[in-house]
Amino acid sequence: MVNIHPTAIVSPKAKLGDNVSVGPFTIIHDDVEIGNDTQISSHSVIYDGARIGSRVKIFQGVSVANTPQDLKFGNEKSLFIIGNDTQIREFAALHRGTHATGKSSIGNNCLLMAYTHVAHDCIVGNNVIIANAAQMGGHCKIGDWVIIGGLTAIHQFSKIGAHVMIGGGTKITADVPPYLMVQGSPGRFEGINKIGLRRRGFSVEEINTIKEAYRILYLSGLTFTKAKEKIANQFGDSAVVKNILEFIANATRGIVRK
Repeated sequence: MVNIHPTAIVSPKAKLGDNVSVGPFTIIHDDVEIGNDTQISSHSVIYDGARIGSRVKIFQGVSVANTPQDLKFGNEKSLFIIGNDTQIREFAALHRGTHATGKSSIGNNCLLMAYTHVAHDCIVGNNVIIANAAQMGGHCKIGDWVIIGGLTAIHQFSKIGAHVMIGGGTKITADVPPYLMVQGSPGRFEGINKIGLRRRGFSVEEINTIKEAYRILYLSGLTFTKAKEKIANQFGDSAVVKNILEFIANATRGIVRK
């Protein structure tokens, strides 16, 4: 059963799952798929290319899968994908992909607070929290379990590794390796996200290894090249260190500094 408010406009071509509710004055376009038990509040617009999972909650005034703010966009077919159990709060703006990747996406069990913006070709992982009015440019990649403070601005093509915590009002202009806390304008290394790692079941040994690896990288006085070599030699068998070194090796905007 689907509950559609009489003032909503829902295309008969859209595919709505069981127990979907659509609030007043919401518009749902043709090429839309919505999973079971999803709730869409009033005055939202769900554009062509939206692929919304199950048990998603979309609050009032949200825009999903609108066309990218990219002058090169040629109205090609592309998607915006939202995973299961995610909440999108008031007036978020979520733009679908371009020909570069064909999609933007948000993972499962995420919370995007009011006025957030996910631009074209962005990939947001699972269990991510993005606080009020945080904004990201196109082609950003956000890892799992990341928390992004309110009013944060993330430069296009930036990458943020898993389990990172970004302080409010931060300006991200370089890639952020996993497990860090970052704050400032531009964003700077402030230590590791120790409390977050503890809450997510990382062992004392893993946390101490992460801490020592970043001490070598940021505080030892070694060049980045020498520091990476020392980390690999000293902790090369550690899975968490492998994640750090792999991220740094694939960084395209440099990494945040101290």
